[in-house]
Amino acid sequence: MKKILIADDYPDMRELLGRQIESLGFVPILAENGKDVLEKAIREKPQLILLDMIMPIMDGWEAVRSLRANPETKDIPILAATALFHQSDLNTCIEQGCDGYINKPFTIVELKKKVEELIR
Repeated sequence: MKKILIADDYPDMRELLGRQIESLGFVPILAENGKDVLEKAIREKPQLILLDMIMPIMDGWEAVRSLRANPETKDIPILAATALFHQSDLNTCIEQGCDGYINKPFTIVELKKKVEELIR
């Protein structure tokens, strides 16, 4: 069964995204901060990481750099899920190592399209 690791610091958002990911046929793995993402990415080996960029303890930017630096997680696709709308912020997502981004709020149709693009 294919897994998607979902990182968001808001419990309601994690639960909503988890249900959406499940409805797309994936097993959701939930994380509440960047440090949690690193641990679960190594342990669970997800096919994709859906990563909020603004989180406590370790933000998404630091998590992306750490994931890309680790041989066990460097090839896992990362989709930034962000409320940042400035093109410079979105460009930074890609420059820092994300494979794509999706702007919050987004629809299940938009999420499905992005997931399909990144999981082949």
